[in-house]
Amino acid sequence: MRLIWKLLRKHVSVGQLAGFFLANLLGMLIVLLSLQFYEDVIPAFSGNDGVMKNTYIILSKRIAAVSTISGEAQTFSETDISELRRQPFARRVGAFTASQYEVYASLSMGGIGFGTDMFFESVADEFVDVQWPQRNYDDLWAQSPSATAATEIPIILPRTYLALYNFGFAQTKNLPKLSEGIVSMIAMDVRLTGEGGSVRNLKGRVVGFSTRLNTVLVPQQFMQSANAALAPHATAEPTRLIVEVENPANDAIADYMQKHGYELEDNSLEAGRATYFLKVVAALVMAIGLLISALSFYILMLSVYLLVQKNAEKLQNLLLIGYSAARVALPYQLLTVGLNALVLLLSLALLGWLRGLYLQRLWEMFPTLVEGSLVPALVLGLALFLLVSLLNIIAIRRKINNLQ
Repeated sequence: MRLIWKLLRKHVSVGQLAGFFLANLLGMLIVLLSLQFYEDVIPAFSGNDGVMKNTYIILSKRIAAVSTISGEAQTFSETDISELRRQPFARRVGAFTASQYEVYASLSMGGIGFGTDMFFESVADEFVDVQWPQRNYDDLWAQSPSATAATEIPIILPRTYLALYNFGFAQTKNLPKLSEGIVSMIAMDVRLTGEGGSVRNLKGRVVGFSTRLNTVLVPQQFMQSANAALAPHATAEPTRLIVEVENPANDAIADYMQKHGYELEDNSLEAGRATYFLKVVAALVMAIGLLISALSFYILMLSVYLLVQKNAEKLQNLLLIGYSAARVALPYQLLTVGLNALVLLLSLALLGWLRGLYLQRLWEMFPTLVEGSLVPALVLGLALFLLVSLLNIIAIRRKINNLQ
């Protein structure tokens, strides 16, 4: 092995190998950095949705003056929902269920008590970005009102409600500001009043804050059983829908909303477009990195082919005196695999250094941002290393075989 390498390394071009090394390092670093940056920054766009989640939009029917005067309810029929589900841009469609009973919530804090009329809504668990506690509510209404007075119902509030309280209501009333953890520790008294004046007193506890849904949420099972028990003759037709779309930049979404007189709540479509734009940019940067890696692979193979051509006579002599093609090709294969391994290790080291720099900036802008996992970048880097090394080994072996 050493004698073969001493014989063949005479014509090794350090400049060509250095060119391959730098090009491959740049391509690998761009690919891994773009993927890792996307993993780290996407939570800032999608909140608690996580990485690679699709976009959710919430829509309602436009309220016109005629509807206000006539008192016509702007609800979605089963036909509306079925038609929306058939649209190519809609992956899943969920309907909000509103409480058909009166809700009054009160609590005491710091010696000051206050209460308010409010409402409850629910939606299928798959659309909620906070995990519900597991519990069965069907047997709740079979118990006596006194037996259920201490029963707690989980509630999810919009994160904006807490900001409004802390920087609006609490500041003007000289009340203490609350964190999410403190709010989750406070139990409120909830009074539900249904048909015929039937009353149920329960306890309510906030179990999380949603960045996706701007409403007061209770579990879907609780809502269905509460409506059936407290308002059995009322019909809970949905006034709002939540739609999961894969590409919020699809013009068909805006066209469909305009055609049917639907309105989108908040800036959900704009935020979804920003997330989609981030995905597209990350994909483009990764494609550029892959292109650079492919060009560097071509440079390496060109260098190896040139080296083999310069040593063609020596290689043929080695093959004639009994050396196998595998043994003759091994030095070149080890050279390329070693360079590829060095590229992978150095690119991972540079990735960690650059990641530390931009994470500091991201945490300054988003203090609660949770950094993404390094596993996808490591897996991708290892996959590229194995793929390029395998192609190098096969190409070198074929070139040596052609000399026989």
